[in-house]
Amino acid sequence: MIAAARRRIGAVLSAAGKRTRQADRAAARQFEKLRPRLTRLMRGARTKAARLAKALGKRLRPIAVLVLRLFGRGEQWLRRASALAIKGATRASAILTPRRAVCAVILISALCLIVSQFVHFRSVEIGRPGYAGLLAAAPPTVAAKTPIDAHSYALLPVALLAAVAAVMALRPQRRGLGRVVVGLGLLCIAVILLVDLPMGLDESAQATRFSGATAVLENGFYAELAAAAGLVLGGLLYYARPCRIRINLSGRAASGRRRRRRRQVSSRDRAARRASPRRSGAASVRASQP
Repeated sequence: MIAAARRRIGAVLSAAGKRTRQADRAAARQFEKLRPRLTRLMRGARTKAARLAKALGKRLRPIAVLVLRLFGRGEQWLRRASALAIKGATRASAILTPRRAVCAVILISALCLIVSQFVHFRSVEIGRPGYAGLLAAAPPTVAAKTPIDAHSYALLPVALLAAVAAVMALRPQRRGLGRVVVGLGLLCIAVILLVDLPMGLDESAQATRFSGATAVLENGFYAELAAAAGLVLGGLLYYARPCRIRINLSGRAASGRRRRRRRQVSSRDRAARRASPRRSGAASVRASQP
């Protein structure tokens, strides 16, 4: 039974192999018949593609040349602009030194502090809760005051003194005036926080007259506070010193050896170092004889 089953399986496999070989041969024959047509189609497609590429190349060539020329001109312009920028930066660095830049910061801060004394720094809004959900309307304001109403003209001479100290501190030997500018800036901040801030948030006089009165700080308050902070920052930059890197003793010794100059050898030392010519034995004997 086992031998009969093996014969049947072998017969089925051999028949399947014959049929697959026949199918492969038939497919190969069909491909061989279609091969000339496929080669003709490929050649035609290649020639058409070459003709189309050639025609497009002729039409697109002027555009490509124009684009490349524009790129070349753009590169030239960028190089000229970079050269001009380098020259301008070099001249600006020679004119606007760090010390002068710090002086300019202090002068601008002093000017802003002077201008902020004439701008409203507080006001009282009437009926502010009723305008909470409205974006197009704002509550009316009353009792607007300037910093001069709070502390009179106290900060004006302080700002002028800070500007004068900044100009005088341009000299290297007067760098200690930076501490004066820092002190004046801290004095301005103290006056703003101790005098202007409590007065700006006080609505007691208007609360009895209007309902829903709320005291608010305007832009003038923040402007004078920022100007005072600018004075402090400028003074600290004036007084700042370059950092010093600590090195050990071996590093110092090595740097000293590198910087040490060698002594030039004199002509006498060179003559002494020259090797004397050797004398033969016969010559020495002759010299010793009387």
